[in-house]
Amino acid sequence: MSAIAQRYEAVRRQVADAADCAGRDPARVRIVAVTKYVGVAQIRDAYTAGIEDFGENRVQEFMGKYGLFPDARWHFIGSLQTNKVKDVVGKSALIHSVDRPKLLHAVDRKAAEIGVIQPVLVQVNVSGEQSKHGVLPRDLADLLADAAVLDNVEVRGLMTMAPFGSAEDARWVFRELRELRDSLRTPVANGVELYELSMGMSNDFRVAVEEGATIVRVGRAIFGS
Repeated sequence: MSAIAQRYEAVRRQVADAADCAGRDPARVRIVAVTKYVGVAQIRDAYTAGIEDFGENRVQEFMGKYGLFPDARWHFIGSLQTNKVKDVVGKSALIHSVDRPKLLHAVDRKAAEIGVIQPVLVQVNVSGEQSKHGVLPRDLADLLADAAVLDNVEVRGLMTMAPFGSAEDARWVFRELRELRDSLRTPVANGVELYELSMGMSNDFRVAVEEGATIVRVGRAIFGS
């Protein structure tokens, strides 16, 4: 078993333990292996180890890796500019970072042009940090109402990034995203289903699972430093 396979199994066990502690079904949590700064050989090892979902946050890298591993499920998890939408829509199983009406409509137009329905998450800036992207919680309902009338975008849930620090320091961010989702009367909010919560990375994914994450984005804990 490769080192990557061993680390992946360790992550799976930690996800399962955290889910069990929270009274959740571990099968309800998807692990997305983040390939930022990761080479082709490492991705191949991860794919061989049974990882099906991969995430990339740079468009050029996303396109190259998608081309090399088209049978994997690729998630675009980084900040997305409207002029790069054409490179991601139709290829990404899930775009995690829709955070403004202009981007939402650009995704819808490109999806309509190529005849697909593009699944997305709305990124929410729960922490309020200026360095973080995302719609502010107070503006989320308006963005979801905007999405509800679009034919070629399917909003599946919400995503957030916690401030850098300890896992326990991040807990309140994950909890607030879940409570925000719940306050919108999940699974339906303005006609939009919100059943996914993408939150938690290598240093805090256990806490994120305890607080309701259905997707965790894990890079270093799988691929190493």
